[in-house]
Amino acid sequence: MSFQFKKFQLSCATALATAMLLATGAANAQSAAQRAVDAAKKMCNGKTITIVWEAGLQSLDPKNFSGPMWEKLTSCKINVVEVPTAEMFTKIMQEFRAGTGAYDALNVIPSWMPDLVQAGALEPLDAMVDKYAFRDELQKIAPTYRDNQMKVNGKIYGFPDDGDVFVMYYRKDIFADPALRKDFKAKFNYDLAPPTTWKQFSEIGGFLTEKLKAKGVYGASQFREPGYGNFMFQERFRNEGGKFFDSNMKALINGPEGVKVLTEWRNENKFMPPGVEKFGFVENLATFVKGESAMTISWPPYGRFAAGYIKDEAMKWVPESKVAGKVGYALPPGGHPELAAGFALSVASSSKNKELAYLFIQWLNSEEISMQRVQLPYALRDPFRDSHFTSKEYLAKWPDAKDYLGALQAGSKTGLLDLSLIQTDKYEEALRQGISRLWAGEDPKKILDDVAKSWDETTQKVGVEKQKAVYNAWAAKGGAYPKK
Repeated sequence: MSFQFKKFQLSCATALATAMLLATGAANAQSAAQRAVDAAKKMCNGKTITIVWEAGLQSLDPKNFSGPMWEKLTSCKINVVEVPTAEMFTKIMQEFRAGTGAYDALNVIPSWMPDLVQAGALEPLDAMVDKYAFRDELQKIAPTYRDNQMKVNGKIYGFPDDGDVFVMYYRKDIFADPALRKDFKAKFNYDLAPPTTWKQFSEIGGFLTEKLKAKGVYGASQFREPGYGNFMFQERFRNEGGKFFDSNMKALINGPEGVKVLTEWRNENKFMPPGVEKFGFVENLATFVKGESAMTISWPPYGRFAAGYIKDEAMKWVPESKVAGKVGYALPPGGHPELAAGFALSVASSSKNKELAYLFIQWLNSEEISMQRVQLPYALRDPFRDSHFTSKEYLAKWPDAKDYLGALQAGSKTGLLDLSLIQTDKYEEALRQGISRLWAGEDPKKILDDVAKSWDETTQKVGVEKQKAVYNAWAAKGGAYPKK
């Protein structure tokens, strides 16, 4: 990205933000964003806030947009430390244990919170939330994120900042094709429509591949790379009725539900593109936006990319969409999509600038600033506030934006939380290794028996009763398991 482009982008963003804040200030001098700016001005004194952010595309927000805007409004400097997502938890813990005070504000995945809180790495935020009157505005975050991804042991440790929910994307033109609909109805005795069960997914995927493969179109594509497959498994396992642990914390992942998921995955690959076993975010995205698959499941950015809404120098790596105007949106089969990963904004307990760091994340998370951030062309932050789903500006981005935002909102209401334990990373790594073995041709039951054994060993190391308390608190949340 050229310097001139960055300069132009920043000037536009700053002008917009300033106008919004001035307008807000005139109408309501007590807006959360304005309170944060006013308070920060009084205590900056040339200070720099260091924030930990995931490396790559995500960091363009604080580096090119929100960080420079904050500096312009408050004179506070922002130093962005980019860390690969897979290394963020370890880096945060290492810095906390070293006690250097190198980090002020943190991006954390909500499932990490119990671990980080137990270690003492996160600052409780309730006192500052009340001091700067942010509690009412936090209530306007979509309930699933607000109620399940913000507190540990009743205290606020982070502000949900990313509506990461899986959505099914499908080709409306293919599903509406009269000849395909006629042939499908004759064969399966129900209408061709977005699948609501995994049986339907398999039938539709196989049928469309049979009919369209000669034209270079497969019935479906899917994440299969283990790092992404971890989230897909967690979702599907629970939609099949699976429970992660019994009452004594013995792993149940190797039960019939888990074996069914892995077995069906292997069978489904037969109607997906060659090499699908290695598909991650980029590979699956390219396949769908180039029109080479009829349906897929992924995070919200796929909807924006497929619609051709994203026009930005930083997004040249995204193939030009050949399906713009042809994409429909639905909940994945089972109706309970994974609220996969996502991010929250927290303050490091070792920070020497805790209050200033807090003010920055309050400002980032506020109604008016978050509204701009979830619409950035290069942002991977997705709608998470009630107002984001009904924004007139967002609804006007492309013709089907209303349907897209409606699907995100529906998913947020029925979505499932990532498993959150002490040493969650150990449980996830065991599952990722198991998925890798599946693509190497090993038996699903044997794989999951080994994963369950690894989970049980981790539980023993943590302490059964200690882990049980954390698991039970997680399992009591509305998004832990599908509501009957």
